Amino acid sequence: MVIYRSLSDAVPISGSVVTMGTFDGLHRGHQEIVKQVVVNAKSKNVPSILITFDPHPRHVLDRDRDKLSLLMNLDAKISILKKYQVDTVLIIPFTQDFSQLPAKDFLEEVVINYFHPIHVIVGYDHHFGYKRGGSPEFIQSYLSDKEIQVDVVTPFTDEGVVISSSHIRELIQSGYIRRANFELGWVYGFRAKVIHGSGRGRRMTFPTANFVPIEKDQLLPENGVYLTRGRVNGNQLYGMCNLGFRPTFGESNFVMEVHFFAFASAALYSKEITVEFLERIRDEKKFTSEKKLIEQLTRDKEHSLDLMKKYN
Repeated sequence: MVIYRSLSDAVPISGSVVTMGTFDGLHRGHQEIVKQVVVNAKSKNVPSILITFDPHPRHVLDRDRDKLSLLMNLDAKISILKKYQVDTVLIIPFTQDFSQLPAKDFLEEVVINYFHPIHVIVGYDHHFGYKRGGSPEFIQSYLSDKEIQVDVVTPFTDEGVVISSSHIRELIQSGYIRRANFELGWVYGFRAKVIHGSGRGRRMTFPTANFVPIEKDQLLPENGVYLTRGRVNGNQLYGMCNLGFRPTFGESNFVMEVHFFAFASAALYSKEITVEFLERIRDEKKFTSEKKLIEQLTRDKEHSLDLMKKYN
């Protein structure tokens, strides 16, 4: 897969099948678009092209920037696109200046000038250009005059629910992680850095690695206890993770910590890990004593080890 990280890096192509969008999460609806692009490109013997933007346009344009958390970073997006065998990905740096480009000029100066498409495929809700002036209907109208085939992919639904990035964010933030993973088509998780904690877990015989997301805009699941899968130095590890405020100890700082079942957490300090959220086990709750908490953690671990069998 060829990756261009700016328009100036891109090499013009004569004939292609193109799609474009932000594709946050690359969920099952996005995956359907990508599949159609790749299949059509191969059948026409031309390259498949995906145009995306970084940072997320809302992080540049919206005043409520801090309110939008993302499902994935750019590296994770590229990793999934490689699996679908997209030939070329153009990552356009999204800036205030670029946001002023009218939809017509984007089609002419970027899509047509660089990739000379014979076929363009977009999602039903894709908008682009100055003040989101470009819509699927606009693309169809504008490109039909140039004899470029345009297909608009209809909403991807499951049991009447339209799968979308915004809906998946709501699921994750509400603790419905299994459903979110289903709609994503992959297990939600993110890269994190291990930091020093209080050491209390080790004393309780449940040593944990405290961690913080690498990406400051990373979407965090609802507080609670989760069955997790970690990736450390290329090794896959299962564990259970707590997100919250540790109310049993009267703390007020938000903490993320993971107890791996077969790894010494102390060996992870300052390392980067990946934490994936498989299932939500329970809410975070306040216990009357440390002993009661340990008893619950023991039950949580037994439950997690049982659930783990589904994923091995």
